[in-house]
Formats: sequence, C-alpha cells, structure tokens
Amino acid sequence: MSVPAADRGATKVADRAVRRIAERAATEALAPGEVRTDRSTASVRGRRARVDVAVTLPYPAPLDESGERVRSHVADRTARLTGLTVPSARVRVRELDVRAAEFGEPEAVESTGGVRARRPWSARRVPVAVAAAVAAAACGVLLYDVLSVHAAGRAPARWRADFTEWLVTHGPHQGVWPGAAAAFAVFCLGVWLMVLAVSPGSRGRLPMRPPLSGVHAVVDRGTVAALLREAVSGLPGITRARVRVGRRRVTVRAGLAFGEIDAARAALTETAERTLASCGTARPPRLRVGLRTEPAWRAPARGGVDG
Repeated sequence: MSVPAADRGATKVADRAVRRIAERAATEALAPGEVRTDRSTASVRGRRARVDVAVTLPYPAPLDESGERVRSHVADRTARLTGLTVPSARVRVRELDVRAAEFGEPEAVESTGGVRARRPWSARRVPVAVAAAVAAAACGVLLYDVLSVHAAGRAPARWRADFTEWLVTHGPHQGVWPGAAAAFAVFCLGVWLMVLAVSPGSRGRLPMRPPLSGVHAVVDRGTVAALLREAVSGLPGITRARVRVGRRRVTVRAGLAFGEIDAARAALTETAERTLASCGTARPPRLRVGLRTEPAWRAPARGGVDG
C-alpha cells in the first residue's frame, strides 16, 4: 500500500534562502561586478514569493532598461531555482556607481590641468545674521523715534538727544579718549567685515582632488585626524597617538611602549604618509612625526644571554 505524496511531508523554502537567491540573481543580470545589492527582503506565502531587491546600478546607462533587465532576471531566476511562483520582483535603485574606466581616475583628471581644486567658500551665515539683526534693530529704533518727532510732533527721545550731545562733546576731533576708542572700534569692525567678504574661510575643511570636471570635494580636518589616529594606533608598540591637522602641516605624536625606536619611527612615518595620501587632498600637507618612549619602555636585549 503506497502513501499519497501529499501525506509524505512538505518542503518549505525559508525567506532567507529566497532573499539570498534573489540577491545573487540581481548581480547576474548585467555584466559581472556592475550590480550590487543592499537591504533586500523576501517573503514566502504558500507557493508564492515576493522579493524586494535594492541595487546599485552603473552610471551612465539607460536606467529604465537596466532596471527592467534586473527585475525580469530576478523574477525568472528566483522562480526557477526555488520552484515557487514569483508574480513580480520589486527593484529599487538606491545608488548609481560611476564607471572609473570611462571617466578616468581622479589623478588623471587633475593632471590635464582642466580641473583645479579650490578652497571651499564659507557662507558665514552666523556673522551675517548677527550683523544684520543688530543693524536692523538699531535702524528700527532710530526710525521710530524720527517718525514720532516729525509725524506726531513729539519731543525727541532723551537717549537720542543725550547721545547727540555726547558725540558733539566727545568726538575724535576733541581729543577725548572715549570718542577715539569708539572710532577705532568701528574701524576694526569694518576691516573685519571686509576680510570676511574677500576671504574663502572654511578653515576646518581641506580641498580634495576633483574626481570629475565640475565636481568640488572637501574633507574635514577632524576626519583626517581621526583616520591618522586610528591607523597609527594599530602599530605594534604604539600606546597613544595625538594628531593635529592644519591647512599646511600635519603633526603626529605617539608613545612607544616596546620595540626598536628606529623601526617604530619608520613604520609610524610610513603608515602616516600612506594614510594621508589615501585622503586624496589636493595639496597634501607636510607631515611631521614625533615618537617618544613611555616610562615603562626598555631597550630590546641584543646578543646572547650570558650563562
């Protein structure tokens, strides 16, 4: 007596397996390496499966055509490998990947002379907002007093009359120090505003080599310092590291707990130079490396042991 096939058991395909198959199928839709997947999901209900794949597609390429090829390939391949019915696959394009082979490397773009890295120009919103608010408040108060005198026939405010009298008796031509100090303060304020207007600012950022024509990239000095600190802290014998990144100079100071000083200094310099070069700054700052031994450091033993 044979047992019906329906009573022998059941085969269930896990959601995770379907998701992995759909991700693999998405990477096979176009040329090898052109499609990457991220944050994909899949759900199985009975004999039906729904897949949602987030992909990164190459640029430039026809987006609708590439997306349709990925979607149809994911649906067909997943259905064929799992034995489930995949009514449709949802493909979300999260990012576009620039093809380096077509546009060239950043160094090649910079060497042509067509692209020049410029310092980022600061918007200086805070100084402008503060200066505009103070000027608007002063002008508003003065305008209110003038209109009240000429329109309503009121007497001028006491503060304005006193201030006018003070200016007459304490002006710079009178040789009194309060007036001279006020004039000097106004002069310094004007010079400061002119410097802000003509200088780029954004001293906390370093310009990077432009990856493409018309693209300007910057990196924070704090980020460069963090990368250098993490790189040198992993060297053997290095217990502490302090990094200071300026616009034209980078200073790395580290402590050595054990090992040869010369070898540690050479490794420290090489690692710092390699990390600094990987940041891609347009004008690499000068590197200065300092290495000091810790109090517990002892010189490595040389030669054999006396018996």
